[in-house]
Amino acid sequence: MTLIDRYVAAWNETDAEARAKAVAELWTEDATYTDPLAAVTGHESIAAVIAGAQDMFPGCVFTAGEVFDAHHDIARFTWHLAPSGAAEPLVVGFDVVELAEDGRIRKVLGFLDKVPA
Repeated sequence: MTLIDRYVAAWNETDAEARAKAVAELWTEDATYTDPLAAVTGHESIAAVIAGAQDMFPGCVFTAGEVFDAHHDIARFTWHLAPSGAAEPLVVGFDVVELAEDGRIRKVLGFLDKVPA
């Protein structure tokens, strides 16, 4: 499973215990997540941001977008958020991640390219 697959799976995990486990496996303990709506540090806070996104968009799922590129310890990718089976995403984002030596995410810088009006 690729980094983006694991990342999207964590954002789609609705069970709080399974989500906490996914976050712990994917992010370092001191990882940061920053986007226009949040700036948090640590597993519990990252899991809470994910839960908040799910609450804001019930019934929607995250999927990988068209862009994925990586070099050294940095990766960038796009993602979509939409109801299952929708033709167009409600939200389109672009994330840049910095990886730690163990391959886990140390930092996420998120951008929202498309949001609902």
